[in-house]
Order: sequence, then structure tokens, then C-alpha cells
Amino acid sequence: MKHELQEIVAVVNNKGGVGKTATVQSLASGMVRLNHNLRILVIDLDPQCNLSSLFGVRDNEYDNIYNAMCKQSGVPVYKCKNGVYAVPGSAQMENIEQHLPGGPSLREQMKSYTVLLSCLQDNDCHDMTGEGLKNVFDDFDYIFIDCPPSLELLTLNALCAANSLLVPVQGEYYALEGLSDLMNTVRIVRRSMNPSLDIEGVLLTMFDGRTNLSIQVAQEVKRFFGSKVYSTVIPRNVRLSEAPSHGRPITAYDRNCRGADAYIALADEFLKRNA
Repeated sequence: MKHELQEIVAVVNNKGGVGKTATVQSLASGMVRLNHNLRILVIDLDPQCNLSSLFGVRDNEYDNIYNAMCKQSGVPVYKCKNGVYAVPGSAQMENIEQHLPGGPSLREQMKSYTVLLSCLQDNDCHDMTGEGLKNVFDDFDYIFIDCPPSLELLTLNALCAANSLLVPVQGEYYALEGLSDLMNTVRIVRRSMNPSLDIEGVLLTMFDGRTNLSIQVAQEVKRFFGSKVYSTVIPRNVRLSEAPSHGRPITAYDRNCRGADAYIALADEFLKRNA
């Protein structure tokens, strides 16, 4: 079956602990569960490598996105148990700045922000699956990039490579803190490097509808982002918290829990938005 890349989605929030990694894992797994013909690739750009651990592809010193961005190898693509494909991260990503092009001028600095995009466009897929993969742009329908909780070099690379961004927002007191910085960064990227970058959606996570605080946060997010906010919300759910320790997406760990229902609903909403 022929695959044509529909979208590259950067999952971004400069605040940690809002559910970025869980959203990449569970949304990708949920989409494949709903449509077995989809090929979805996830890329771990966070030096903590939590997404790589969740997909079981962490323990590899050479075949990772760090070496690909440093032009030491092609983009290594693994196939995971749940049908999602993954490019593992590396703790060395913390030091990647010294290995990327750059210099004192703005033009030279901007070169370091487009390394990930160049890497994906190079037609140099290091196929670890045995399926004959050649180029991520031709072999996948969607690519999701799990970003670190910052607005520095790695996240800027993701924003330059992506068509859109998905923003998980925690339903708690400091949820909106830093979102203005993120939106300012997005505006700068649009003006200078990636004019087509758009907001795919804003996702409320760890939501507790029994509290006034969660409801107030949801109202503020909807006031600011309008129709970009997904109607699906991800509840605070014990099973969601347990799933990572078992190395499984929530849709495989406990398909009948509220968290799994929410991520399946999100996958369905995402696909309908992009139909």
C-alpha cells in the first residue's frame, strides 16, 4: 500500500509534566488501532528518552536521532510491538549544539534550526525493520515529534520540521504559564523559517471535571485558542499513570479504562480533522 505523508506534528509545551510523551505514545497507538493501514512514525527528540523507553527502543548507542542529526548515520526506524514505528532518542542530545552548524550571524544560527528537517529530507532512512524502508516522507502517513520541555535548539528544530503543533495543557493552576512564550516562539518561527506552521490542536490533559480549577483552566484555554481546542479531554486516571511502568500504551494496557477511551476518542477526532 502506498503511503503519503499527511502531516508532521510537533508535540510541544515548554512546561514539563503535562503529558507530551504519553500523548505521542497513546495517540499514535490509538490511530493505528483505529486504522491498521496507517503507518505512523514517532521521533524522540527529548534527551530524557522516555518515549524511546515506552516503545522499547532506548538501549542503542549508535542508531538514534542524535547520530542522524550529526550526519553519522541515516534516520534509524524501528517497528514496535503495537504497529507504530519509532526513531529512538539519545541522552547525548543535551550536547548536540556543539555538533551542529552555526555561527555569530543570524543566518548562520538559523542553519542549526533546520538540521532535523534536512535529516528527514535526505532520503537516507536506516531501515531497522527489514521492510525495505527508504524515505520517511514516502513510507509514513504521519510523523509525531516528542519535544523536550524547553524552547531551545531541539524544539526549534521540531518547529522548523513540522507542519503543525499539538499542545498538551495540564488542567491545573500553572497550566497557562509559559504558553505565551510558546506562541511568541511559534510566531518567530513562522516569520523567519516555517511560514506554514499551524496549530493542529490544543489538548487538555490530567483533567478533573469535579474541580472548579480544571473547569476554569479549560475555559481560559478555550477563550485563548478557540476551535483549536480538542473536544476530547484526557482525564486524570490511575491506569494512565500505571501504563508507562509496563511499557505499554494505555490502549493496550487497559482498553476499558477512562484514559484509554479518551485517547481512542482523541485519535478518532484527530483523524476526522485531517480527513
